[in-house]
Amino acid sequence: MAVAVGDRAVVALLTLLLLFSVPASGHQERGTEREEAEKVRECGEDATGRGRFILGRTRRAVRTEAGQVRVVSGDRWKGHPSTMHIGFLRLEPNSLFLPQYVDANLIQFVREGEVEAGWIHKDELVQRKLKRGDINVIPAGSPFYIANTNSERSHMVCGIDTSQSLTYNSQQSFFIGGGTNPTSVLAGFDVNTLANAFNITSDQLRPMMRRQSGGPIVHFSGQQEEELDPNNDDEEAATTWTRKNLLDYLFGRSGREKARSTESHHAPYAFNLYNNEPSFQNSYGWSTAIDEHDYSLLSSCGVGVYLVNLTAGSMMAPHFNPVATEYGVILSGSGSIEVVYPNGSTAMNAEVSEGDVFWIPRYHPFCQVASRGGPMEFFGFTTSSKRNHPQFLAGASSVLRSMSGPELATAFGVSEEQLGRLVKAQRESVILPASNNWDGGRETADERKKEKMVEELLVIKRGFLA
Repeated sequence: MAVAVGDRAVVALLTLLLLFSVPASGHQERGTEREEAEKVRECGEDATGRGRFILGRTRRAVRTEAGQVRVVSGDRWKGHPSTMHIGFLRLEPNSLFLPQYVDANLIQFVREGEVEAGWIHKDELVQRKLKRGDINVIPAGSPFYIANTNSERSHMVCGIDTSQSLTYNSQQSFFIGGGTNPTSVLAGFDVNTLANAFNITSDQLRPMMRRQSGGPIVHFSGQQEEELDPNNDDEEAATTWTRKNLLDYLFGRSGREKARSTESHHAPYAFNLYNNEPSFQNSYGWSTAIDEHDYSLLSSCGVGVYLVNLTAGSMMAPHFNPVATEYGVILSGSGSIEVVYPNGSTAMNAEVSEGDVFWIPRYHPFCQVASRGGPMEFFGFTTSSKRNHPQFLAGASSVLRSMSGPELATAFGVSEEQLGRLVKAQRESVILPASNNWDGGRETADERKKEKMVEELLVIKRGFLA
């Protein structure tokens, strides 16, 4: 009996030794993969507790009674801060986001409602009515304003490209119009210098520079004020006149009627994602991706745009982006997103719902899956305005089907016949249907963990018996 106990102790000791020694010697590659995975994880923290690639650091940049601006910062990657951030602008009915310029490219998407955007293009004021689905680009350093003169609230999603910003990884607003809140950049000049520049008196200028105190987003009727005599000594008249002259001075126009004309300008119009033919469409959803070839304004900022709509239970096939990193916002519905590390380990398998912001690093395989309860729509930006050509890893248009041959069969350790059955079983491409026994990938991830544990135990067993 004592001998049997001793034998068991020896076996247990040997097993413990194998646990620590076998992966380090006989399975060096697997150990290296684990180390690589840890290094990748060290590149950034999971800020939300839900997934490495779900962005959750939201800061409120502006909030007034007339609207608000929230910004979700891009995550650090490999020690470097992201140059892409996501902004959310909400404008209440009859409101105005004051004239300003920003040291970042703004790629605007109207999610709900309608707005009027005015900005400087080639030294002229351009004004455009933007509706749901419209994409518009405001280049860095271009003065602009955004107004909602309608009876309904409007929402915009903005890609904020800070590659040209004064401070890396952040953007700054330079308000042209303002008073005590916000302060106009003009307030920094000597009052006599500024009065001389406007060709008015300092007494006429001072009320103009002090009146605004409502914040960056204010209530706005949209009605133009009557033209008043600049020689009128009435304070209200003088203030109105200087406001008129300020707009003329800033936007390079001597006649306000001419400034209000937009048809004569040759600035590109907005691109509507809903009114154009999808890039891909089948019974399970559709997707639209636009680049600089579709919308020339995107070339100036080097950013692409996409919009995807998945029917209930369908999925965007596993794929990777060879050209760009992807940022996205769930516009409606719910589902899940899976991301894979380069070494084949699971990076994230997270549930997402309306309002969530995610990002996918370049080259990383991933897929999006809509819940069985309803469709899921998401919109976003890519960090290149070039054509992306996503590489799909499953489906009728997958790279596995294109490369199906003895080389790939050898890589999987199967016959060409077996490989052919595997890669040709799925007849759909890009957007795939869900099988009846599939549960959105959540159970599959757990099963993979169990399979990995069993595999490692078998390795230990084989090493012990050898």
